[in-house]
Amino acid sequence: MSELTSNQKDKLMSDLKLVMSDAEALLAATADDASGGIAELRTRVQATLAHAKNGLIDAQAAVVDKAKAAAKATDGYVHENPWKSISIAAGVGLLVGILIGRR
Repeated sequence: MSELTSNQKDKLMSDLKLVMSDAEALLAATADDASGGIAELRTRVQATLAHAKNGLIDAQAAVVDKAKAAAKATDGYVHENPWKSISIAAGVGLLVGILIGRR
């Protein structure tokens, strides 16, 4: 499976949250229906939603942890190699300036 971009991950998370909120609204709308099949289905859907919410919370926590680790590693590199970091940033800025100036 290919890597998802940050925007794709954010879109996927928001879509999953929307689906979950819609399912919760559907469960609330059918709360008055007490027939056997519907009650069993509601119980299964509620369990699935609770499991999905926990999965989303875990996934979000993992993404935050990875972002913090990346930021910490970057910060450490910059502190260990300040002049190299400044040179790289200046070089990237120069390249971007040249590319923008050509248009």
